[in-house]
Amino acid sequence: MNEKFSRTEKLIGKDGLEILSRSRVAVFGIGGVGGHTAEALVRSGIGAIDLIDNDIICESNINRQIFATTSTIGQQKTASAMCRLRDINPDCIIKTHDIFFMPDTAGMIDFSQYDYVVDAIDTITGKIEIIMQAQKAGKPVISSMGAGNKLDPTAFEVADIYKTSVCPLARVMRHELRKRGVKNLKVVYSKEQPVVKNADFPASCAFVPSVAGLIIAGEVIKDLCRTSYPPYEFSK
Repeated sequence: MNEKFSRTEKLIGKDGLEILSRSRVAVFGIGGVGGHTAEALVRSGIGAIDLIDNDIICESNINRQIFATTSTIGQQKTASAMCRLRDINPDCIIKTHDIFFMPDTAGMIDFSQYDYVVDAIDTITGKIEIIMQAQKAGKPVISSMGAGNKLDPTAFEVADIYKTSVCPLARVMRHELRKRGVKNLKVVYSKEQPVVKNADFPASCAFVPSVAGLIIAGEVIKDLCRTSYPPYEFSK
């Protein structure tokens, strides 16, 4: 037993851990939500992960982003993430893509190589493109809805996009995806009403986007194990 993942193995079994070690996941956006998703996946034994983000770490990221510290200000987010994640699990294959993902850059990413796709970006056009490309490639995808202007980490739910409510971003996504013929999409969203409205920039805290990111990581892990090994039936 690999001591690093021995506690995880007790939950999902040796075969489950082997599935994760053979899996490759793409995380689009490694900020407040996606950063926690990426780290949780690596700590769970994912064998390969691609990090797609073009941002530079700034001081205002420190309140919520796991790769943001005083020593990483000014660094590329992907570079900071790679350094930290390699320190957690040197055996994990980490690839970075310093691009702003939009329809005009979508050709730079080969979705067919992934076992799971995580959408944790903020731009609606980019989110839609990730979802369309993942579904076109026949790959499972999970999308984060709005985590800004929220204060209650217990208000998150996992649902199909067409069963969401309250979240303004989810409302826009439902409309746009319906127009494109998307039948379903797993999302993590909050039913909390925004605490701050009409702000110049989204308000945020340490404990809301992180919870969304960890929920996403949990869904990825459970889905990978459940899909490949039916005996591992996790609670829904």
